[in-house]
Amino acid sequence: MRILVTNDDGIQSPGIIALAKALAAIGEVWVVAPDRERTAVAHAVTLHKPLRLHQLAPRTYAVNGTPVDCVNLALLKVMPKPPAIVVSGINKGVNLGDDVMYSGTVSAAMEGTILGVPSVAVSQEGQGQFRFEVGATYAARVVRLILAQGLPEETLLNINIPNRPRHEIKGVRITCLSRRRFHNPIIEKLDPHGRKYYWIAGERISWSRSKDADHEAIEDGFVSMTPVRLDSTHYGVLDQFRAWEPLVTRGGKKSSSPQPSIGRTRKVTS
Repeated sequence: MRILVTNDDGIQSPGIIALAKALAAIGEVWVVAPDRERTAVAHAVTLHKPLRLHQLAPRTYAVNGTPVDCVNLALLKVMPKPPAIVVSGINKGVNLGDDVMYSGTVSAAMEGTILGVPSVAVSQEGQGQFRFEVGATYAARVVRLILAQGLPEETLLNINIPNRPRHEIKGVRITCLSRRRFHNPIIEKLDPHGRKYYWIAGERISWSRSKDADHEAIEDGFVSMTPVRLDSTHYGVLDQFRAWEPLVTRGGKKSSSPQPSIGRTRKVTS
């Protein structure tokens, strides 16, 4: 039973060390992870420079690339046979709501899913200090379930663990992704030469999509488990948009027949 472990915080992160240790009780753990922190690189793939593998220990490799690079190299070059599961984490900080679009942790699990391997992303709430031993406990429980029961096709699990001792965690909730709002997401400053520069930062001030939302589960002291699909097609509006087919085909030329329309998208302001 081979298990691939990776992350976006780098191969020396205590989160990946705790995760690999916990999963060693389940199967043969292989660690292939970035050689340094690669937070928020999303699904980036390295195309314009060579990738290099450095073996640090038996079945342990550092890569000068992204989390997605690591999964590709591990599955297609490093491991003698594909793993039974890919586990990405444990990330320093939660990956809730829209953050999954930017997360290297989640993208590594997504790449495993694309390559046909059941995959899970694990993130730990915290600031400065992280209870990785708690996250590793829940990750191992989920891995055992996935190995026994599998995952739906083209579906990965995104797991977030609240910053609480294990005995204070109230349970587990199956959740959906939230939407988040930031205050002042772009910070403008001046360098010593009077030139402007910018930080993409900001403070999260509000959430939406509160029904079964992942952020609510964490706030209430529950582990959040969100199934995420690879196919993000909005099937519910396909028929509506098919009304555009003849309009685009004609290049906007007027037709004598009534032109179908789609309801306007209303801009929501916070």
